[in-house]
Amino acid sequence: QVQLVESGGGLVQAWGSLRLSCAASGRTFRSYVMGWFRQAPGKEREFVATIRRGGGETWHTDSVKGRFTISRDNAKNTVYLQMNSLKPEDTAVYYCEARAGAALARAADRYDYWGQGTQVTVSS
Repeated sequence: QVQLVESGGGLVQAWGSLRLSCAASGRTFRSYVMGWFRQAPGKEREFVATIRRGGGETWHTDSVKGRFTISRDNAKNTVYLQMNSLKPEDTAVYYCEARAGAALARAADRYDYWGQGTQVTVSS
């Protein structure tokens, strides 16, 4: 069991940067593959990035490769999403997700827990 709380969202201008944080409760954070998803108004929830339980290998969706980086600090029970060169199309609610397993996944239904989301709005 894990509880997730996202923070760090806000309103930024295009080409700006934000770092999202996801703080997890409990003693089993390292047992979870972590991911970030986002959902824009009127659209389905979209995979953004995921990271192995111990860090290291990551996957990022094509639209954010080279701009976003997922990372984690298991000593702090926290996963991050560094977002650079933001575009208006990145505007969405961003959700932190946890998967009880070792395999990375891109599908939302492979994840077992999620946070309340944090709003990211990118203006031109």
